[in-house]
Amino acid sequence: MTFLSCHLRHVKWSVYLPYHEAMPRRPTVPETAEIDARNWTFLSNHGHVLVAISQNPDIRVTEIADLVGIRERAAVRIVQDLVDGGYLTRTKVGRRNSYSIDYSRSLRHPLESEHAISEIFLGLSNKT
Repeated sequence: MTFLSCHLRHVKWSVYLPYHEAMPRRPTVPETAEIDARNWTFLSNHGHVLVAISQNPDIRVTEIADLVGIRERAAVRIVQDLVDGGYLTRTKVGRRNSYSIDYSRSLRHPLESEHAISEIFLGLSNKT
């Protein structure tokens, strides 16, 4: 419980509120990206980032974050994970980055490790 006190036009009032009601809510991802327990997808955020990059190799990180429904900092971390894992190559073009995906890399989980990411992501990209 949290104790709140307020002075309103010379009248003082006090009330005890549960902690979650007394504290302001932290800002969250935009309302359109909120997911309840029954809404789920087959791809992780890493997969969504790969799809976004496969559709537009010159995409900006802020655009990736908006498309995936995550914050920009999380998008930067995921892109770095994919670069470190060898799934992405980042090339500087002027002041921007361009990405290329190594579709020959295998999926990471032991159940799917015999399959290349091309089996999933080439079908989801705009490439024919």
